[in-house]
Amino acid sequence: MVILATSDRQLIKDVVCNVLEIETDEVTDTSLFIEDHEADSMRLIEILSALELSLELTIEQTNLPRMVNLVGIYDVIAELKE
Repeated sequence: MVILATSDRQLIKDVVCNVLEIETDEVTDTSLFIEDHEADSMRLIEILSALELSLELTIEQTNLPRMVNLVGIYDVIAELKE
C-alpha cells in the first residue's frame, strides 16, 4: 500500500478547501464535506476534477461515495498511485 507524502496530503487539502471556499484550518481529516461543510454533489464532482488536474490522475466517479472526507480521498489517491 502506498502511503501519501505529507506534501501530497497538503496539496489535496488545499484543493478541497479551495473548491469548498473554506480555510484549511476549518477542515479536519475526518470532517464530512456534505454534513460539516455544506458541500453538495456538484462540489464533490468539482473536487474530483480539481484533484485530477492537480495530481495528473484519472479518478473514476465511482469513487465519489468513498470521498466524503480527506481520509477517504487519501485512500482513493493512494490506491491509484499503487
